[in-house]
Amino acid sequence: MAGVSSRSVEIDSLADFDTRLADDGARLAGRRRLTGWFVSSVDLRDRTDALLAADPRGAVFLGCLFAGSPVDVAERLRSGGALLFPELPDLPFDPYRPRLYSPEELYGVVDGQRPPYALSPDSTTYAWSRAPHGRSLTADLAATLHDHSIGGALDDATEGLDPTRVVGVMGGHAVRRSDPAYAATARLGAGLTRAGRTVLTGGGPGAMEAANLGAYLSGWDDALPEALAQLAGAPGWADGVDAWADAALAVRARWSGDQAGRSISIPTWFYGHEPTNVFGTAIAKYFANALREDTLLHRCRGGIVFAPGSAGTVQEIFQAANDRFYAVPGSAKAPLVLLGSEHWQSTLPAWPLLEALSRDSPMAGAVHVVDDPEEALALVTG
Repeated sequence: MAGVSSRSVEIDSLADFDTRLADDGARLAGRRRLTGWFVSSVDLRDRTDALLAADPRGAVFLGCLFAGSPVDVAERLRSGGALLFPELPDLPFDPYRPRLYSPEELYGVVDGQRPPYALSPDSTTYAWSRAPHGRSLTADLAATLHDHSIGGALDDATEGLDPTRVVGVMGGHAVRRSDPAYAATARLGAGLTRAGRTVLTGGGPGAMEAANLGAYLSGWDDALPEALAQLAGAPGWADGVDAWADAALAVRARWSGDQAGRSISIPTWFYGHEPTNVFGTAIAKYFANALREDTLLHRCRGGIVFAPGSAGTVQEIFQAANDRFYAVPGSAKAPLVLLGSEHWQSTLPAWPLLEALSRDSPMAGAVHVVDDPEEALALVTG
């Protein structure tokens, strides 16, 4: 959980709760002391005796369930010095979730089967965010707590990872799987992963999916061409999400196991009409797009490659450039690479402005425009 000190104990399962409770080091004057415990979404209705026997001062319980009879355990904990956040009703998501999402969880995959995308957790959560109650205090609180928890889960998932070897690949959602730009971005994702970098994307379809796909298949020397041919049968999510998702899940089933490369994706339900791609193996999905964008860009300490995109990608280019423009001199050398000179010089001419901003700024010499994915790869790994 974000903001939790190094002396805290994070607990998100009943088994973990039992293990921690049995630790003799947690005893104080004959009572187990729970100071610093953060317990998230655990059903504790069968642990009444253990909870009542403990010293709850300084413990935090987030969305946990407690027995209410014959003793009101929640009230006893609260009066004993614990902080309790209640379970929030009628939500299609856990606002206190302690871990990142998997593709299977977002798509509702169970035993290899999934419901229609419209009934998936990913889609129903987006529908909830767009419903009239979306501006209520309870709904805002639930979404805020969720995004805070996801931030903490992302910290946990990337602990020990060298941030200077995390490379972002941004790009448009509209790039079709049959487009040469999709194949080029997939090759870039594979090359980055094989070079020991961690690929990070915005988690959506198009260029974002391509980079996650390349990272996922990086453990197989000859898988990418076959996978691209297989995916080309369902080239765009806008043509039908279910066929698009089934093609991707079939690729994951064809190439699975420990060889699969890991990558991070950070999508948002702000763009919830766009499905999350299934090739990112660790998914930090946010409600608040501003928080998501800030998290996305600041995690890419090893540089960012911008494949062709539209308004969202342009926003990311200049948000990243703004941070580097005002950086301490000498600290903004992680490269920003625009991939596709025709697109970024003529179709959406971001390059002339980016180049002009870079002059005599801390990011001078760190911005580039190229056409070859291999050149982009060299710039962020050299």
